[in-house]
Amino acid sequence: MVRKSNNCCLSIVIFVFPALVIYLNVSSGGPGFKTRPGDSSSRHSRYQNGHYKPASEPINWTVENDKMAARMASRLKTLKENCEKFGLSLPSNDSLHRANTWEFLINKQYRLVWCNVFKAASSSWLFNFNVLAGYSPQFLRRQSQAPALSLARVKYPRPSLSDLESAVSDPAGSVTFVIVRHPFERLLSAYRDKIYNSLPNTVHRSLSSMILRKYRPQAANKSNSRRATFEEFVLYLLDTFRSEESPPGLDMHWAPIVTFCTPCLVNFNVILKFETLQEDQRYLIDLAGVSHLIKPEWLNESKGGATTNQMIGKFYAELSADQLYQLYNVYKYDFELFDYTMEEYLEYVRYP
Repeated sequence: MVRKSNNCCLSIVIFVFPALVIYLNVSSGGPGFKTRPGDSSSRHSRYQNGHYKPASEPINWTVENDKMAARMASRLKTLKENCEKFGLSLPSNDSLHRANTWEFLINKQYRLVWCNVFKAASSSWLFNFNVLAGYSPQFLRRQSQAPALSLARVKYPRPSLSDLESAVSDPAGSVTFVIVRHPFERLLSAYRDKIYNSLPNTVHRSLSSMILRKYRPQAANKSNSRRATFEEFVLYLLDTFRSEESPPGLDMHWAPIVTFCTPCLVNFNVILKFETLQEDQRYLIDLAGVSHLIKPEWLNESKGGATTNQMIGKFYAELSADQLYQLYNVYKYDFELFDYTMEEYLEYVRYP
């Protein structure tokens, strides 16, 4: 289930993103949360009718990389336009319109704020954040029994709304980022890792068994049928989405980013994409001024050798076109906010 903090009762409203460039090497960076012209500088004055007032000034960073600056500006522009188009930047009390701070990690020393999206380079960046917190790379690589997230939470407690607000509003300038991935590829990665290759006596092995009992009862008790197929997993996901309040609480490994990180309610100033991660994370590391501490990492390689991208055709061929369209509706906002399409996947599915 997507976990929610009790402190997320107020909303951080998205402010005007930089329209032209996102700059390298934080120098005279403006805060992520700012008062409107004429407002008091007190952070308490930035609330109006119980909600946060949007800022209106861009972050002032020095331009050193036109290509990456233009890429980031384009992504932020797309995010802002679609947040407004779908009314997702308007505060309310449901999970789509209330800031969810639960999966954020805040490194105050280096002024880095990250929303950890599972199955989107999360292992790599948990490693990086643990290094920035003081763990040595050698220690981290020896910790086969201690999950990286557990180690990270020792150093990075789950923030409250006010914690997140203060971090993003750091007067010295902060870098607030999220790593996104094509929703269908991220879903398949989650299925392969947590269902197809689930380990015995785990929550996800139990979930796979439950899916089998519901969608293939004749095979549930057979010893050679211990995992649900991708189609059965998708049927479970669609039924869960339809049966609960919208949007439903889904497992964190396949929950939509729009509810997990609420990107329309938090001011992200850098959006990385899994598909261009090598370039994007080099840009981010340089931007944050931590290239002397961390390098681009790529951890948690695909189990079984083949990458998820290489297996898309095989697994999505199990689905019908109708199932794919229903699946699109589950992740519609992730598609729109981060400029993804489903066209390629229509080539793989079954048609009547």
